[in-house]
Amino acid sequence: MSAHAWTDLPSQVESAIPKVNDIANKDGQLKAFTTTNAIDSATTWGVKSHGSDSAILCTVKRGSAELRTGSSKDALFCLVAQPEQWQEFFKQTPVAPYQSFWVLTLEQNIKQEGISVEGDEQAFATWTQVWRRVLELLHDALVGETPAEAEPERDDDAIVGRYAYITAPVWGRCKCFYEQSGAGSQEILFLHTAGSDSRQYHGVMNDERMLEKCHMTAIDLPAHGRSFPYEGYWPGNHTNTEDSYVGFIAAAIKKLGLKNAIVCGASMAGQVCLAVATRSKEVGAMGTIPMQGCDYLTMERQWHDRSPHTNQALYNPEWIYGMMSPTAPIVNRQLVWHMYSAQAYGIFHGDLDFYFGGWDGRDRMKDIDTKSCPVYMLTGEYDWSNTPAMSQATCDKIPGGKHMPMKGLGHFPATENPKVFVGYLLEAIDHIQKTHQG
Repeated sequence: MSAHAWTDLPSQVESAIPKVNDIANKDGQLKAFTTTNAIDSATTWGVKSHGSDSAILCTVKRGSAELRTGSSKDALFCLVAQPEQWQEFFKQTPVAPYQSFWVLTLEQNIKQEGISVEGDEQAFATWTQVWRRVLELLHDALVGETPAEAEPERDDDAIVGRYAYITAPVWGRCKCFYEQSGAGSQEILFLHTAGSDSRQYHGVMNDERMLEKCHMTAIDLPAHGRSFPYEGYWPGNHTNTEDSYVGFIAAAIKKLGLKNAIVCGASMAGQVCLAVATRSKEVGAMGTIPMQGCDYLTMERQWHDRSPHTNQALYNPEWIYGMMSPTAPIVNRQLVWHMYSAQAYGIFHGDLDFYFGGWDGRDRMKDIDTKSCPVYMLTGEYDWSNTPAMSQATCDKIPGGKHMPMKGLGHFPATENPKVFVGYLLEAIDHIQKTHQG
């Protein structure tokens, strides 16, 4: 099928609309998103190709959503992408970076010509959980569900959690929650992504290979997850900087007695792993494993994640959902969604102060001493926020640095598919152990 045929998007997918409408009335997730007395009137939104007025329209009412074809002029807002991109999206297993409409709008951190949200942007943010689910149902009805791996079930758990009072620069004193597992000799400290918590590492911290090789620690940052608010914190005023972040990591390593620790983290934590590598003696790190990280990242900031008009418990998890691999076990993708729905107001946005432009190591990568602090970068292929190419460009500046793209993984590799991720992680740990010169 040529890309040109997809200019008229409804003609390519309308055969699936009756099936979607039948499924929509039974789909538990869509029913959960639409069954609320707060929906007191119908809302119609649309999906179309750039350059066409012909759209798939979805009317949302209390407890239901129904598709039809029509004019985009009848939609409160419309999701618009290039015909060839919709063609890629509607393949059974989309290749990166076509797994989500978020990717189409923000691919490679650049707004692409012809890809946009037309109409009421606030309504787009309000209904993000509905349009995402409807697009999933339409995709599956047309070409079949994307084959996803299964997550093995466990009947036991090796993780033990505790609290410790940690005093760090900037944030001050905080009662912090941390978890540990493993009887190995290698200390490794896991850091969670922006606006989340260390439950992201439970699959890794229960992996038999890791339990044998490492003594693992994962900690919730102050005011995140199960940690308490820090000194001077007020709801909504959280922000993150290099000094607050690195200072806390150094204080945690000292407080918990982690000797010769490898520091590992993704996204915001991937960026700080690079910062730690530049300040390794101060922190007490023998190596770092930055995941989904680079020396500088800037994107056009949006404020729906810190807005009185948007429900962050719905918007925030939806915004990051499309960063994951569509082949990862669904239970793990839902866990990421759950964790991002559970954080306090303003925490995610404040963390992004560091991730989007607050961290700038462009002139410092060349100074990392990879003999005393080896750096092994890992990046999932499905991540649109920090792509493998961005990580590789940073790695190229680090003398002796290593980088490995991870196939079939996205922005949250440790959570998405732990059994696959651990293979990459062990290679990184082995490299650091062999390269480190204490």
